[in-house]
Amino acid sequence: MRILMFAINDPAGTAIQFTKALNRYTSHSARLVTLETRYAHTWEKDLHIPDLGPDGMEEIAILMQEADIFHFHMTCNENTMFGSLRPRDFITGKAIVHHHHGHHDFRSNPKLFRDKYAALDRHNLLVSTPDLLKLLPEAKWQPNLVPINDPLLIPMWGRFDDPGPLNVCHSPTRKDLKNTDDFLHVVSDLNKGTPILNVDLIDNVPNTECLARKRRCHVLFDHMQGYYGVSSLEGLSQGVAVIAGLDEWNLSHVAEFAGTDDLPWLLAHTREELSDRLRTCVNDRAACEEAGIKGREFMEKRWSDTRVTEHLAHFYETLR
Repeated sequence: MRILMFAINDPAGTAIQFTKALNRYTSHSARLVTLETRYAHTWEKDLHIPDLGPDGMEEIAILMQEADIFHFHMTCNENTMFGSLRPRDFITGKAIVHHHHGHHDFRSNPKLFRDKYAALDRHNLLVSTPDLLKLLPEAKWQPNLVPINDPLLIPMWGRFDDPGPLNVCHSPTRKDLKNTDDFLHVVSDLNKGTPILNVDLIDNVPNTECLARKRRCHVLFDHMQGYYGVSSLEGLSQGVAVIAGLDEWNLSHVAEFAGTDDLPWLLAHTREELSDRLRTCVNDRAACEEAGIKGREFMEKRWSDTRVTEHLAHFYETLR
């Protein structure tokens, strides 16, 4: 099948990773069209409207005409203008997929989207994390992927040979949504007197720099919002001990997908639990290192990009 993905901006670089993985691991062909670049993360692009001249726009018109599936990410839909082209004008005969990634417009008013999809008789709905199933129960959960064998996503040698303070990182796209204040408060308390933590707050930098800095750390704090972020998957792949506040709903869905209840996250739901987790990593470096090893093994065996891509390909193959 020919899959054409559309996104206003690529959510955490996930759309381009799906595009590349579908082309690499399946018999399907995928392309991605994007409109905007937000933040400074410089995700890899495919067909980015601001970068294209007339030949590029002609190619997009051909792709829109020939695609079997239109896959819309976040709030993008068939009425979104991509330059002078509108997907709605090419929609006849296509299977339509709507894929939500937690955009604030969706979280604040999911009923608006549910009612629209019901009125349009749209049933091919995806969400990126299990918590979003509560907002769009008609959807299926499609886990995000990271290319676990990319050089920036494999464990770095020798991190635990240095006896100095533990290196802990946090890379929030939006600090107000990722418990950044809680994290900094806990770190400040733990570092009173002799510092025991070196903190790398990674903010608004290119993705390659972000990954390189995470990879040098011992611990990564994702957030305590109940679900996990792409940052978690990156850290687990890198063999970094990952702290996050997954709730029971998310844990149960993750366990079902992974086929095991033995999940690698170090759980923290409050400042007190976060402080305990960080202090344990400082005081027991062997356990901290083992948590990273467990995370990497989990990604290799349970959450590889090949497995996640097969999951998405199977979804496409059941579309009506």
